[in-house]
Amino acid sequence: MDFSGLVVLCVGDVMLDRFQYGDMERISPEAPVPVLRLTRSREMPGGVGNVAHNILSLGGRAILVGLAGDDEAGQALRRLVGAMDRLTDATIVSTSRPTVCKTRFIAANQQVVRTDEESRLPLQPDEEAGLIGAIEAHAGSASVMLLSDYGKGVLSETVIERAIALSRRHRIAVFVDPKSRDFRRYRGATCITPNARELAAASGLPIEDEAQVEEAARLVMDQAESEAILATRSEKGMLLVERDGGAHAVRSRAREVFDVSGAGDTVIAALALSYASGRSLEQSMHIANAAAGVVVGKLGTATADLAEVMEELDLTDQALGVALGEPGREGPLAGLSSLPRVLGLVARWKAQGLSVGFTNGCFDILHPGHVAILAAARAACDRLVVGLNSDASVARLKGPSRPVNALAARAQLVASIRHVDAVVGFEDDTPLALITALLPDVLVKGADYAPEQVVGRAEVEAAGGRLVLARLVPDSSTSATIARIRQA
Repeated sequence: MDFSGLVVLCVGDVMLDRFQYGDMERISPEAPVPVLRLTRSREMPGGVGNVAHNILSLGGRAILVGLAGDDEAGQALRRLVGAMDRLTDATIVSTSRPTVCKTRFIAANQQVVRTDEESRLPLQPDEEAGLIGAIEAHAGSASVMLLSDYGKGVLSETVIERAIALSRRHRIAVFVDPKSRDFRRYRGATCITPNARELAAASGLPIEDEAQVEEAARLVMDQAESEAILATRSEKGMLLVERDGGAHAVRSRAREVFDVSGAGDTVIAALALSYASGRSLEQSMHIANAAAGVVVGKLGTATADLAEVMEELDLTDQALGVALGEPGREGPLAGLSSLPRVLGLVARWKAQGLSVGFTNGCFDILHPGHVAILAAARAACDRLVVGLNSDASVARLKGPSRPVNALAARAQLVASIRHVDAVVGFEDDTPLALITALLPDVLVKGADYAPEQVVGRAEVEAAGGRLVLARLVPDSSTSATIARIRQA
């Protein structure tokens, strides 16, 4: 996929996202509330600004149209936007309202409270004129248009109507992330992307199963005179309903979810870029689903880059190589990754500030002991790589009757465990060469090993990493399982 030649006009509620990170170690003596000791902070564009950030992360170019106040938060927002390559700042400075600012306080990888600063003042005539003027000035250079409605007042009926009319004049698609319960406000949009709650509110219908979601989507699609509705359903995946076609579903891959902040922004960014590149809405839905899967595994308002999305596509859907219409694209992972691919993953995770763990073994017949050590390993890091002995290596270590399961089968089973992020094989009797290549932050082995017996410990600790010895499950081993089977 290559989105570098695409320009996305992003219109909507722009805001400043602030993240305050800290530790909660005690209860306040003044009131029965925890005390958050702040350790660091971070700022980034939010709302439609995060949509634009996602466009850039996926390789496209963006034009940002919204309102920012003439205040400290607005200055911070404009500095952030101005520093982003391939982003054109077309925001309007408002003297009538403050910049919308959301501050999230985070401890132990979880939001504990959020504060919002905003105005409920209706859109003023000069603000509306400025927004429409900015859209008119840039619509002709855009490949696709996005309307990101956070209900903060920027997308008035007049602004929406004018924006969609301009998209038709310039023959570009327009995608809408809605907030209003009345989808008639978005009349003429190419595709509207409500989440389950928004779809239920707009249609007044139940949405417990796919049939009900489709019925609700067709109702609001008729009201909006749109070409399609893409309903996002959290862990249930997505359902695309097209006016001239059927309904198409895609499931979400089971994963550890850290934060859903901004996942909708990622969905509409990936969907619009993919569609503008010539793919169908159904193909674009698969890409958007994969991109959303990447960001929910990150803490805070996050983005996904193309390499991460391609990796997620491999892990999510066995039909995607055909569905995306990309001849020559590698098929999905059967659980086993090549060393170059895992090295790329580890480098990317570390660049994102994530800690990488490693453990290894034969994992021949999976049992509770295996699952326990993988759970303990994942609890000690943000991403876990598992090294598997090759079939020849297992035979040398365990005898000619082993392994019971070939490497491909073992890899597929281990990769299906939710604690595992990547699986790679190695031919040697020990994983020393593999550990030296990966240099994980955390090396994990069972507690039956003494620290000085752990292969790779010296190399990992010399690089600043640490060793974790995980408690074992009693009477749980592949050899014992095989013995019980033979006895039976």
